[in-house]
Amino acid sequence: MAKLVLEGIVKHLGGRPVVNDLNLEVNSGELICLLGASGCGKTTTLRMIGGFLTPDAGRIFLDDTPILHLAPEKRPTAMVFQQYALWPHMDVFHNVAFGLQVRKIAKQEVRRRVQEVLKLVRLEPYERSYPSQLSGGQQQRVALARALVLEPKLLLLDEPLSNLDSKLRIQVREEIQEIQRRVGITAIFVTHDQEEALSISDRVAVLSEGKLEHYATPDILYRNPATLYAASFIGTMNLLRGSVQGQGVEVDGIVIPCNTQLSAHLSGTVDIAVRPEDVRIVDERGVQARVTQRMMRGHYQELVLDTPAGNVRAFVSNDATVGEQVQFLFQRVLLYHDGKLVREGVAIS
Repeated sequence: MAKLVLEGIVKHLGGRPVVNDLNLEVNSGELICLLGASGCGKTTTLRMIGGFLTPDAGRIFLDDTPILHLAPEKRPTAMVFQQYALWPHMDVFHNVAFGLQVRKIAKQEVRRRVQEVLKLVRLEPYERSYPSQLSGGQQQRVALARALVLEPKLLLLDEPLSNLDSKLRIQVREEIQEIQRRVGITAIFVTHDQEEALSISDRVAVLSEGKLEHYATPDILYRNPATLYAASFIGTMNLLRGSVQGQGVEVDGIVIPCNTQLSAHLSGTVDIAVRPEDVRIVDERGVQARVTQRMMRGHYQELVLDTPAGNVRAFVSNDATVGEQVQFLFQRVLLYHDGKLVREGVAIS
């Protein structure tokens, strides 16, 4: 296991900053996700950690040892690529063994380590199979085994599930998480899939235009995103603009009651963020709205409400029909000023 530290990392590509003064710490044994839209700098960051790109500025430490001067093959890291990059003319055994053979490891040690890691990823029966004879999920496990057999301190995964269908993605990501926990290796997982990031990681780093928006555990990131960008990017969120008025928020002249205490010290226009599950359908004391859409989501319904403040999405267990008049209020709201989460009128830095 290893601790990773990035200090002030900057990288320009094509004349623009792709990574901009990035500071990040990954604790020993953690699995963290770099999450963001295309072009946010997450893969560039991963490649700089692996040594495939050189930062324009900044430092990278692994267990307090600087590694920027090391070539990729000299770093105690291993990369699992998006496209698997398996040799089609080699069977599973030799694909996994390739890195060890390049390092001129003794044959007996190669066989021992390959068989051990194939057992770990449950591919023992397939060691003489070729990539074309394997499913997508099995090929991904071969790529994972090829990285783990090198016994790296740090495992890097670059959108490793993007080529799989949705059901297989869930299965393989659970397998990756199980293996990472069992081995105890520190891992960095790049993805643009929010559900993927929230479901498998110890912490998630949300990136936007090369900058770190929020770095936190999945529950904190979901319930209290530190920036308006993170709030809009993670999950479904109702975003409104208005002001705090007593025990509610005012939007377009309409005061929507809230069931939580709001800061009396916060004045002026703010951005208001409300999760759909925090929109409550009530019998009284609410604001009038009309149900315009209803979608079954298993154990709950997703409603689109036409309200005086615009469309509002609600996740509810109440029975509702399209066209029905209802009343709603907000159970919990998040307030943002200048793009940052505020609490008691003070921006959270």
